[in-house]
Formats: sequence, structure tokens, C-alpha cells
Amino acid sequence: MTGKILIKCDLVVRTGLHIGGSSSFSAIGTVDSPVIRDPFTGLPIVPGSSLKGKLRTLLARRSCVNGETLPDFSADGEVLLRMFGGSEPVRFARLQFADAFLLNYDQLKGVGVTEVKSENTINRLTSKANPRQIERVIAGSRFGVNIVYNLSDPKEMEEDLSLLSKAMKLLQLDYLGGHGSRGNGRVSFQNFQVIPYPETLNVDLDGIRQTFKTEVEEYELFSAKAGV
Repeated sequence: MTGKILIKCDLVVRTGLHIGGSSSFSAIGTVDSPVIRDPFTGLPIVPGSSLKGKLRTLLARRSCVNGETLPDFSADGEVLLRMFGGSEPVRFARLQFADAFLLNYDQLKGVGVTEVKSENTINRLTSKANPRQIERVIAGSRFGVNIVYNLSDPKEMEEDLSLLSKAMKLLQLDYLGGHGSRGNGRVSFQNFQVIPYPETLNVDLDGIRQTFKTEVEEYELFSAKAGV
């Protein structure tokens, strides 16, 4: 049996999100570290590569002896390799991640979709400050996530997508993008849809839908929700 399963959801930014764009040139007085943007609209995006890489890393970290030293990609294990792919040898990835675009610009345009956070690093020996400015997507921003799963075996599909839901839950306990240890990049996932293609595909998705709802959507890291 072959087909595709589309997993759609909203990625909700809970604290300022920084996924860096190009900073090859910064004029005096401008932001030191801007966020990545869609060149057509000028609005921030969440690259599919950022989401895919973070989810894979969170799953791979579970097998670490000390929780810090990650194994080589080739040692990720059969399930991770078939889900996310590999290069040596080449493995086709069953999961395809699209770039996520901003959904609620009309709601945010009155205040702006990004903010500039000023930070300092302090030299411990001289107490000299080194100021910098970090651009962040504001809390309350919503991005449309689209993940395509290439189906070949219904039993493996259940295992793969259940593991994907665990990774998304782990991300809600972690952070996306940069500067997460300083509070940036807390996100959550809402409004899941699991859609078969073609629509006549004979596969039971009710259990998968329930897993995403209970394991991810109904789980929140913070009791106080920003920008709901």
C-alpha cells in the first residue's frame, strides 16, 4: 500500500523566537542578528529544515548515555533513519517538512511581528560589556506547519507517526531556534489535522489523530498561555 499522509497544525510561539537569517552586513545601529524571512513578503518564516533537525535531534538524544554527546547520524537507528533519512548510505526520508509561513499577520500587524531584544555579555575579568541586539518573532505568532509522510507500510506508519508525536511533545519541553537557555523559542502545537492522499486511501487514521491530540495538542509547558 502506498500513499501520503498530510499532518497539518499550527506552531504557536510562546516566547520570542529567533531563527537567524543572513547577517553578512549590518550597518551601524541596525540589529546584529536578524530573523530569517520570506524574501517575497518580508515576513518571518520557520524553515522546514529547522523543525526537522530539532525533532530528529530530540529523538536521537534519548539514546545518549550522558544526554549531551549525540551519536553520529548513521547510528540513529532504523526507525529514525527511515523517518528522517540518511546520507551514508543514502536513505530516503519518509517525512517531508515544508517551510512554515505566518498565519496571523493581520492580527499582529498593529504591533509588529518582531521585536528587538537587547542583551549584554560581560567580561568576568574586566567587567566590560559587549552589547548586542537580537531580533525575535513575538509571542502569539502562529505558523502553519505542513508535514508529508510517505506511506508504504500501515504498521510502520503507526510506529513512525507515534514517534513523531513524541518528538513534537519533547519540543514543547525544549526550544526551537537559538538562545533557548535564555528563554527564547518556547513553542506549542495546535489544531492538528491528519489527512490521507488520495482520499480513498484505505488506512485507519483515527488512532493517529487521537495520539496527536492527547500527546501533543492537549499538553502545554506553561500554564499561562501567551497569544492564544
